[in-house]
Amino acid sequence: MSYWSTTPPRRAHILVIDDNIEELQLLLGVLREAGHRISLAFDALEGYRRATALQPDLVLLDVRMGATDGYATCRLLKADRATARIPVIFVTSSSSVEERLTGLREGAVDYILKPFEPAEVLARVAVHLALASCRHQAQACMEEAESALEHAKGEPAADHADRVLAQAVERLVRSDLANVPALPALAASVGTHEKRLSRVFKEQTGRTVFEFAREARLAEAQRLLVNSALSVEEVALAVGFSGAANFSTAFRERFGTTPTAFRQARLAPVAPPSVPSA
Repeated sequence: MSYWSTTPPRRAHILVIDDNIEELQLLLGVLREAGHRISLAFDALEGYRRATALQPDLVLLDVRMGATDGYATCRLLKADRATARIPVIFVTSSSSVEERLTGLREGAVDYILKPFEPAEVLARVAVHLALASCRHQAQACMEEAESALEHAKGEPAADHADRVLAQAVERLVRSDLANVPALPALAASVGTHEKRLSRVFKEQTGRTVFEFAREARLAEAQRLLVNSALSVEEVALAVGFSGAANFSTAFRERFGTTPTAFRQARLAPVAPPSVPSA
């Protein structure tokens, strides 16, 4: 018996997040005709909240929505254990390759470009619903156990939201250590404001966002020094330092050795044990 099928689950529940639903009337009609149940949200953060409450089978997400864009919603969905499994497909009129790559890096599984061909949309939706169903079956027992554990802990909703926010920021910082946004831009990227982000992140991680970013940069620098042929200056730039001097100072303060000495020590050949002469 085959476990693979592109036939979508009967009456799959699809959440559409877009601030201009009029543009999507054709898409909504096609999905409803295919037997899907549709829920709607009209801004990015409402979409995240509805996804956590409704647990849809798939999310169709617009990129550009007022003050908070679709990327923020995708980051929160993928940082939240309750919604990380839900496939997200971006719907956009932009043909920018960089925009599509950004969405995929944030965790989306696909893009639908406007204007769209209904048959193609249905095929893409069917494929991703089938893939998600296969993954869900494989992970069902594990997720059920983890969910029960979280429930047993009795975690308040506010604490859960704060944890998701902090995890989304950690993921965003790690995704591009060379270009970590300033705090106001970082806060906007996850749909909140600077003051709340600073408070929540410190409470959840015990560190400021700046401290976390610095530690993540230095940890990645260690990895690059050992596993790549990049020069010290190239490693410094790759992880977001302005130059080799600043990088070397920070590295020595954190690890008690210079990047060059660290690399030499890790790459030095291990001498074979001496054999006593007869």
